[in-house]
Amino acid sequence: TFYCFVRLCLDKILLQCVLQSRTLSGADAINALRPFYFAVHPDFFGQHPKEREVNENSLKRLNGYLENLQKPGFRSFKPTQLTFYVREREPNSSNVQESFSASGFRAVSFTLHTRDLLSTVLDILNSCSLSTEHVQSLNVNSQPHKEAKSAVNRPIKWDKTYYSFTGFKDPEEELEQAQRVETTLLSWLDDNEASAVKKLKKSLPLRKELERLKIKLSHELQLSDIRWQRSWGIAHRCSQLHSLGRLVQQRPEILENVKGRTVVFTDRSGMSAAGHIMLGTMDVHHHWTKIFERLPNYYKLQKRLLLLEDRISQLLGGIQVIYIEELQPLLTLEEYFETLNSFYNKLRDSRLPFHPRSLRGLQMILESDRYAPSLHEFGHFMIPTICDPAALQWFIFSKAQEARENLKRKEEMMITEKELINSSTERFSLDRLYKEPSVSSAQMIDCCKRLLEESLPYLQGMHLCISHFYSVLQDGDLCIPWNWK
Repeated sequence: TFYCFVRLCLDKILLQCVLQSRTLSGADAINALRPFYFAVHPDFFGQHPKEREVNENSLKRLNGYLENLQKPGFRSFKPTQLTFYVREREPNSSNVQESFSASGFRAVSFTLHTRDLLSTVLDILNSCSLSTEHVQSLNVNSQPHKEAKSAVNRPIKWDKTYYSFTGFKDPEEELEQAQRVETTLLSWLDDNEASAVKKLKKSLPLRKELERLKIKLSHELQLSDIRWQRSWGIAHRCSQLHSLGRLVQQRPEILENVKGRTVVFTDRSGMSAAGHIMLGTMDVHHHWTKIFERLPNYYKLQKRLLLLEDRISQLLGGIQVIYIEELQPLLTLEEYFETLNSFYNKLRDSRLPFHPRSLRGLQMILESDRYAPSLHEFGHFMIPTICDPAALQWFIFSKAQEARENLKRKEEMMITEKELINSSTERFSLDRLYKEPSVSSAQMIDCCKRLLEESLPYLQGMHLCISHFYSVLQDGDLCIPWNWK
């Protein structure tokens, strides 16, 4: 048993030495992280907008960290804290493509402070409880002879008693202490303000061009608004508006039915559940043209959808069925109609005894990825499409009064949030202050109240986004977590 134990220890030491003597290329790192990307990629979180946005932001920061690791001579590393929503695997699934359960995901937070790609890759995989066996089989290059030679002449690692006796500082202890120090708003702004200003100045001409194009197209097409589903850069947005402008010049006749509508640039083309015209950014003009040609048919389907919402409302005592873009996945009009129709048929067959108009003034949204009804802080009911009708009736009756109170509180909260945003914008001379959709009104209010107690000269003329993480966007927007320290 003793010899087996010794052999096991030697095997672990040998494996560690082998890993430390190898280095990953950028391509190797990408291959090694494939299981991780598959588990956290935003495209797999289409039904969960909040989690999708968190993963998008974290991937941007992770990619920046990995890029810095590959820069020759780069030495200035700061611990980077990341949070990802990782899709859960079913324990007995052998098929990689089908190994994630439909039940949900888990949140994973970890801090990167490694200085080489291999250690970083292993840290990421281990933090997310993903296998690292495939990393050992990668065909990576050995360190150059010069680096191997310098490893022999590495600094002596003294015992802890040496530092306590001599009074010298322990470098390992200093590093650990630096990593334990939590990032503060002032220290982060001090380190990143110059970079943000530089990026912001560079983006100003493009920002003016974007605003000009948006006003021009909105006027020409008599649109209500032009929006973007995701946080693309300014240059990307300008390119999309130029593409729409060219289509207007080439086929002006097909754009006659867009008056008063909102155009949303997103991942796919069609009409959204909210009645907005969706233009897929990866689609060519041919696809966009077809969408504009189909608008009359979309408008007919939208009328049927509104009628279906009214029928559901009548069956549920007058409760209003609503669709909230910020809180629900981006569904097409067809997808949402099918969801409503299925729910309506289920309600109609169950014949629930709701008194007519007894629930007037209340609101509900339908969700296909929930299993139990709940009440949102803003007062609307979140109802699963597969909810048992009897359980639904009991839940709505038991929460009706609380829902009315939440709805009233929502109006007060929205007013408070708007006032605090205006006060903060004026106090710090910000060019713009906004929040990500995943940040709630309560979180935004708390953030702004604490900001107003601070003196922050760094923010003058900046674009400040309230998020869940610290980051500087490619166009100079400063992102800070709502619960900053």
